[in-house]
Amino acid sequence: MTENEAKQRVEELRSLIRYHSRLYYQKDAPEITDFEYDALFRELEELEAAYPSLDDPQSPTHRVGGAVLDKFEKVTHRVPMGSLTDVFSYEELREYLEKTDAVAPGAAYSVEPKIDGLSVELIYEDGVFTRGATRGDGLVGEDVTFNLRTIRSIPLTLPEKLPYLCVRGEVYMPRAVFESLNEMQESEGLPLFANPRNAAAGSLRQLDPKIAASRRLDIMIFNWQEGDLYPDGHTPKTHTETLDRLEELGFHVLPHRKRLTGYDAIAAHVEALGEMRDDLAFDMDGAVIKIDDLAQRVRIGEGTGRPKWAVAFKYPPEEKETTLLDITVQVGRTGVLTPTAELTPVRLAGTMVSRATLHNIGFIRERDIRVGDRVIVRKAGEIIPEILRRADGQHTGAEVFEMPAVCPSCGHPVVRDAGGDGAAVRCIWAGCPAQKARGIIHFASKGCMNIDGLGPQVIGQLLSAGLISDIADIYRLRAEDVAKLDRMGEKSAENLIAAIEASKGAGLERLICAFGIRQVGEVAAAAIARTFGTLDRVCRAGYEEFAAVPDIGEVTASNLVEFFSNENNISLIEALKEAGVRTDAVAQVRSDVFAGLTFVLTGTLPHMSRDEASELIREAGGKVSSSVSGKTSYVVAGEEAGSKLTKAQELGVKIIDEETLMKMLGKSSVSP
Repeated sequence: MTENEAKQRVEELRSLIRYHSRLYYQKDAPEITDFEYDALFRELEELEAAYPSLDDPQSPTHRVGGAVLDKFEKVTHRVPMGSLTDVFSYEELREYLEKTDAVAPGAAYSVEPKIDGLSVELIYEDGVFTRGATRGDGLVGEDVTFNLRTIRSIPLTLPEKLPYLCVRGEVYMPRAVFESLNEMQESEGLPLFANPRNAAAGSLRQLDPKIAASRRLDIMIFNWQEGDLYPDGHTPKTHTETLDRLEELGFHVLPHRKRLTGYDAIAAHVEALGEMRDDLAFDMDGAVIKIDDLAQRVRIGEGTGRPKWAVAFKYPPEEKETTLLDITVQVGRTGVLTPTAELTPVRLAGTMVSRATLHNIGFIRERDIRVGDRVIVRKAGEIIPEILRRADGQHTGAEVFEMPAVCPSCGHPVVRDAGGDGAAVRCIWAGCPAQKARGIIHFASKGCMNIDGLGPQVIGQLLSAGLISDIADIYRLRAEDVAKLDRMGEKSAENLIAAIEASKGAGLERLICAFGIRQVGEVAAAAIARTFGTLDRVCRAGYEEFAAVPDIGEVTASNLVEFFSNENNISLIEALKEAGVRTDAVAQVRSDVFAGLTFVLTGTLPHMSRDEASELIREAGGKVSSSVSGKTSYVVAGEEAGSKLTKAQELGVKIIDEETLMKMLGKSSVSP
């Protein structure tokens, strides 16, 4: 084949692939099989490899990902990407419409599904996709162009050569893809993604575009930001017109949207959208109601970072009915036996739920739950599945559940905790296999020593193979031994050993938390590290010294004394020291700017991780909590903030962004 013949065939293949891609991704009406499509794609790849001069950045083959990036560049949005004000009831929706109608009587509204994903902007110049960026803080985002190119529903070229166009959309992970991804994560012993939104956000922010390509993300365009929609310069008058035009240009735009007037019609469609949530390919957490007329939007105006011409109706947490198939008992890392409900699988808040915690025997008796009952289940904060109640007043005849008299893991007798209602049942044998495994899992987890790749499945294999028996053994592992495990291999083993080595520098704060001492979490561990400075001083401390530490109560102080006076634990600490694990505090208090203040962080911050922000807060004398309460001083909210932000709004807690936090610390910006 001559180069001219190759050029002609390449152009033909690109045209065919774009045509069939649009039928598949935009129209959902494929004309050829996946096998035939893949054959066209492979032929194009082979020709571009054989004739490098024919390569084109807009070729469909560039959707599979390119070179690994060092970092994401910052992008300042020409049109700010603001967020919406939320309403949580139909009464609040009515009040909003009445207020808006006072300024724009009889206005029509576009009522649309609110997709639960990651907001991005796409920029086209002369009809070619040139840049895409995340929302970030609304003013500055990250350039994720290479990853966005891998999303097949994003047109790389438009059918018309428009000079400049900027649109906004929501990147999401289809439910079927999410479930498949989690199955793969589980089989490889890797952490599961909490929900499709988190999976989409993590995938889009991968520095390796090939990983992003493998995640099969999708996008829905929901707004025209600025630029040319028509070659003749025609200016659209309504939002609906802009979306119809964007669909003509090949964009995957929001489905199930309606242009409506009046509260009754709008509320009815909001309700209808809520009822179809289970049948959609994507997750949605609400409905968006926005003024359709673009001139009226200008008249109504913008608030502080939020438009006054639109609101988001947030649906209440989903509740589903299912069957309680069985009650099994799990043994935790501290020996507590926890009953777990085994359920007929049901989709709930974006994931398939087949298990829910029952907490303790008191919880079961209070709700009078028995195996075989129909129950109502929901996700607390849309994260943890929980059973609310029985679905009706009838039992199936099953016997009342009783906690076992012996540990289901080791067979040793269990005891009831003294004090309280005696609901907690515990295995107190130190050699219990379940406690040992869960203790190691906790030690390696993200909030503790953060050993990437050392998940439950790998830990189970290491224990079964006799390569580890306690946490100190982790630091004695060799790559050649780890490589022999199933699904591991040399490269994965080397990466795991490198992660283990890196964890040695985690510092006293994380190490104390990683020990898994009862009632000692991240906040208490940080307070202990700040107070004592070194692990040697912690080991020498007595009850009064522990009880004097902020955030440490009497029971926790007793737990600390018990742990650090145990000979086995002292031996374990000595083994960790010998392995080179850092035992002094990393975060030092450098000021008292935040003394007496408690912060909660949520969402993705634009310039640093939440761990980095937490360290800055602690260095300034503040506390960082994992949950929002009336005692919370500030919530630091980043992109894609979730239920913590909602709770802060409900409680009236002051909400700030990263920039405000840095100003409070006396810092003008965050270093890249």
